[in-house]
Amino acid sequence: MSTATEHAIGPAMPRQRRGISAALHDSWVVAKRNLRRTTRIPEIVVFGLMQPVMFVLLFSYVMGGAIKIPGTNSSSDTYIQFLMAGIFAQTVTFAVAGASAGIAEDMSKGLVDRFRSLPMARSAVLVGRTLADLCQTAFTLVVLALVALLVGWRIHDGLLKALGAFGLLLLLGYAFSWIGALIGLSVRSPEAATSAGLIWLFPLTFVSNAFVPVTSMPGWLQGIAYWNPFSATVQACRVLFGNQVGPVDSAWSMQHAALVSVLWSVVITAVFSWLAVRKYRSSSA
Repeated sequence: MSTATEHAIGPAMPRQRRGISAALHDSWVVAKRNLRRTTRIPEIVVFGLMQPVMFVLLFSYVMGGAIKIPGTNSSSDTYIQFLMAGIFAQTVTFAVAGASAGIAEDMSKGLVDRFRSLPMARSAVLVGRTLADLCQTAFTLVVLALVALLVGWRIHDGLLKALGAFGLLLLLGYAFSWIGALIGLSVRSPEAATSAGLIWLFPLTFVSNAFVPVTSMPGWLQGIAYWNPFSATVQACRVLFGNQVGPVDSAWSMQHAALVSVLWSVVITAVFSWLAVRKYRSSSA
């Protein structure tokens, strides 16, 4: 074989390295890059923690005694047990804004174009980004749980069930990070990505059982709240944490909340990961 032929074949060899293991390796490399970037900019972590901590303090001390949970006494201690599953779920879903802004920033700076020129799996950029977001979300949950313990929240059904609840939360957060990835690929600036990543989350989180009982809502809104993926995860976490206060709603989705939560997370991940990777590939064509 001639030298010219060898040179022609040589550069193409790395691009032939395909398969699940290669794609996972590429994804982990991208994830480590994003995690290293976070450690170099600690303000991202600090300001990311401030909002959920403020929500815990404001809801528990300012509104805790004013919100009545059916079948219980109206007290801030009772409400904090009811509240924390909702705050945890809100925290993992609000990470969507960071995911969408991060990808939009990489797109605007041309970093994604440089990734495209490398012999790596096309999906690695997005999978790596969502894995890095998952690690950051896990760290945020640990800090938030410590703050919650300080204000009176407790786990009543053992560590194993509590870990299952945190697993459901991380699964939901990972699913929503793919929505953030699609948003980040669809807008032109990080600022627009942040707004687009948050604006639809407020009705999703507030039309749920996170902060008030669903029975306090108008009848036509209750059905929406019961089948909200956010509500299913919150209810499942309350049961697993042993924080169920008041009667359990009779809706099927609330009676089988853990199953509904997993199904929602799997469906959201499957649909939006496919859409995001498709969008990424079409934009690089």
